[in-house]
Amino acid sequence: MEFIQLLLRYLHLLGFAAVVGGWFVAWLSKRYNINAAMLYGIAVQLATGIVLYGMAGSDANHMKLGIKFLLALMLGVMIIVPWWKKRERVSAGHFWAIGGIALVTVGVAVFW
Repeated sequence: MEFIQLLLRYLHLLGFAAVVGGWFVAWLSKRYNINAAMLYGIAVQLATGIVLYGMAGSDANHMKLGIKFLLALMLGVMIIVPWWKKRERVSAGHFWAIGGIALVTVGVAVFW
């Protein structure tokens, strides 16, 4: 069971890397668009995060995980809706909010 939890945590971190990496690629190319790395990264993060929360049991810090879930859900909506509507670009504020929320989410995970 410990191996499965470690594997899920590994996949969760890869999902984060995909979101932030995709965001950096879009930023450096000055396109401000939603790319496939961001889309699949947030899907992996949400799926593995929910499973990891279910496996945490009674030792879980429910406040921290609730905040992380809310932030990930916001990111999911901010990434999936423009992708679904096939928008070429998003506004600069929307784009910067995606990067900021992604970094705040990892900050909550690391420092709380």
